[in-house]
Amino acid sequence: MDTHDADREAMLWRTKNLVKELGALQGNGTTLISIAIPPGKQISQVTRMLTDEYGATANIKSRVTKQLTQAAITSTQQRLRQYTRLPPNGLLVYCGKVQTSDGRERMVVISHQPPKPVSQSIYLCGNRFHTEPLEMMLEDDRRFGFIVMDGKGCLYGVLSGSSRTVLHSFSVSLPKKHGRGGQSSMRFARIREEKRHNYVHKVAEKATQLFITNNMPNVVGLVLAGSADFKDELQKSDLFDKRLAPKVLHVVDVSYGGETGFNQAIELSEPYIDNMKLMQEKQLFSRYFDDMALDPGKITYGHRDTLDALREGAVETLIVWEDLDIVRCVFRDTEGATVERCLTRAEEQDRSAFLSATGAELELVSRESLVEWLIEEHKNHGAKLSIISDSSAEGVQFVKGFGGIGGMLRWRQDRYDYESEYEDCDSDEICADDSGVDF
Repeated sequence: MDTHDADREAMLWRTKNLVKELGALQGNGTTLISIAIPPGKQISQVTRMLTDEYGATANIKSRVTKQLTQAAITSTQQRLRQYTRLPPNGLLVYCGKVQTSDGRERMVVISHQPPKPVSQSIYLCGNRFHTEPLEMMLEDDRRFGFIVMDGKGCLYGVLSGSSRTVLHSFSVSLPKKHGRGGQSSMRFARIREEKRHNYVHKVAEKATQLFITNNMPNVVGLVLAGSADFKDELQKSDLFDKRLAPKVLHVVDVSYGGETGFNQAIELSEPYIDNMKLMQEKQLFSRYFDDMALDPGKITYGHRDTLDALREGAVETLIVWEDLDIVRCVFRDTEGATVERCLTRAEEQDRSAFLSATGAELELVSRESLVEWLIEEHKNHGAKLSIISDSSAEGVQFVKGFGGIGGMLRWRQDRYDYESEYEDCDSDEICADDSGVDF
């Protein structure tokens, strides 16, 4: 998985996580504010709009609703003052007092720089946060290339989300098979083969021009389609760019060429496009489990062993489940020293029992999802990151049997007894290394 794919996975994880977090929050009346600011708009305009809205709250009859709405508007304005200029893709702001699971209330102020440009300006008040702009950004915007070729010509297209675009097309006139005998038959057959070869050569050459940018493929997958055997000849040909060959997802037969064939190829390839993420995960797990079978010292699993190996720079590919239910907490003891620990949600909720078990007085300094921390930290240790799901049997096995976190190592490590180590430290334990820094 290249850096672009890893960054895209991290962006999707953050967006999904924020949608999930906001969706679980509930307000008291129509007091929760959701604001979407598209790029190009001035923050001062939004601030003035909020000032006008603050004045309009005087008409709210309920005293509680009025106070909560005014507090949310004030907090939103304070958050906007932190920005001297609008981020390139705009800004999303969510603010208001929400009800927690234990019946208490707390003020939430979240400003989010979106991964894609905000399409329209939104200001909404309600008893929940409006996450529709975020949910739209979860739509798949990966580019899939299509080459549709038959005996009449070739078409190159791109599918991105629900948008399909024809990049280029050209016609060709190829001689048909010659049925007459004699010496002319061999000559016509030779001419026919030469023209077919030239046709495939032209298709391959144009594919390189359209689907290679800065020496790298600009599509995540490629579909070869056609009503004859030209597509198969293209895939097998030495003329086909070696950088594009691994991107071929599917070779599909269609009844027509041109745009009609393009549309048909998209319909027939949907299962392969939809399952691309799943196929990539299966390939990743295949390598992981193969390494485990051949040399267990070349892999690691469980958050303790994996984080130890990551700190040592031994992890080449870090594999993390997207719903890993572990938080990384930083505590400060009575002498001012910091202690880092990874806790499950259950341990964090029962923090009093945890703190008494440690035998020390610890003050919580910060907490964050371990996945979020790894997204920021993995590059500092030279590791590649793959965020996986449990949609496949292999994913379920990795989550249930290996704790949902592991890695493939650059070199063999002999310090773990893999048959007994994980049994002694399951996901409900607090694991410490020998350095005094607990993970």
